[in-house]
Amino acid sequence: MIDEHTAMELADTFRLMADASRLRIILACMAGPIPAGEIARALDLSPSLVSHHLRLLKAARILRGNRRGKQILYSVLDHHIDRVIRDMIDHISETEKD
Repeated sequence: MIDEHTAMELADTFRLMADASRLRIILACMAGPIPAGEIARALDLSPSLVSHHLRLLKAARILRGNRRGKQILYSVLDHHIDRVIRDMIDHISETEKD
């Protein structure tokens, strides 16, 4: 079992990832470091919306940004985030086969 604080933090994290645009941004960042402008173009989202979502995802420790020159490249924070997303994709794929 987990304590109430941990349960709340976990629920907040899943709530953030439940938004389709944010989930698509996370998936784009799983492929490797990517600048915000490229995320916006690839997902056909406005740069300001992507920037807003990136701020939320960084604050929740889902994504990180690393500066390279004038650009900030975004990627998933660690293998835990990557694993959770990939496991859920596998789960959904298996469910569809049944």
